[in-house]
Amino acid sequence: MPPTLGPVMLDLEGIALTPEERQLLARPEVGGVILFTRNTESAEQVRELSHAIRSVRPELLLAIDQEGGRVQRLRQGVTRLPAMARLAAGLATQPEVTRRLCQDAGWLLGMEMAACGLDLSFAPVLDVDDGTSSVIGDRSLSADPEIVAALGGAFIDGLHEAGMVAVGKHFPGHGGVAADSHLELPVDPRPLDALRARDLVPFARLAGRLNGIMPAHVVYSDFDPRPAGFSPAWLGLLRQSLGFKGVIFSDDLSMAGAASAGRPGERALAALNAGCDMLLVCNDRAAALEVIDACRERPGASRLTRLRYGRARPELASLPALSRWRRVHAHLEALA
Repeated sequence: MPPTLGPVMLDLEGIALTPEERQLLARPEVGGVILFTRNTESAEQVRELSHAIRSVRPELLLAIDQEGGRVQRLRQGVTRLPAMARLAAGLATQPEVTRRLCQDAGWLLGMEMAACGLDLSFAPVLDVDDGTSSVIGDRSLSADPEIVAALGGAFIDGLHEAGMVAVGKHFPGHGGVAADSHLELPVDPRPLDALRARDLVPFARLAGRLNGIMPAHVVYSDFDPRPAGFSPAWLGLLRQSLGFKGVIFSDDLSMAGAASAGRPGERALAALNAGCDMLLVCNDRAAALEVIDACRERPGASRLTRLRYGRARPELASLPALSRWRRVHAHLEALA
């Protein structure tokens, strides 16, 4: 039986583990590590860091935000990926080529992150862009929810083909608000029917194929006064109405959009009580320690262990796979 993972995912200071961080990762409340740009000097260095983390606890989940475009934490030694909107740009004239490109991008991302020793990237973005949100913008595949669902599904297929899980964000949709939840708490006043007809479409279509989902630090005031990641109503809808059975990750509890839930420890318990399985707490070590202490009596969900990188097919390391990598790499670099 695999070891139990705690419900806290935290960050690191630099490109190598410190003695303090080794002690911190040994805490049973910790279940994972997320890497940022400051932790990623090169692909080789990230692989060494992954090995160092696994030497402390082999079962820990190792994650990164590697979407492409503006959000690509690791840049040296891996493919420079285009933004999601760039991947989707040719859909009107070359629909099958574009769908295949999105699948190839997911496959390449999964292969490269796995080669660096990582279990998952928080991708794909499934927000529907309506031209309002600067923090989403070209991170979205399209302003059309059906296109986001179709091409997001192709990207998921590519990740799965590489043996890697897919984590969709930001449920139920961050594309309809101008405010940046890193800096403030956005409020979306649209009624649930409007959200169902637009922003929720990709999540509804893809809930059965996603391994993880990250809710937004956004209040959808017509449905619940709490941000989605702290809302039993929203996460209950995700589980019950959409039938999602994977892992629910909180967005970073240190973001300004999470502050309405109280101190870091209170935010952690509110997110767990709402239905989150794993809590991200980043760029604030004091907050991370408070969250760890708050989670002492809260064991991690058994479903967390399903997110370890799952490649078990020897053909993925074959010459045809290498040939495909070269072709896809060159195409995506040209688009970026």
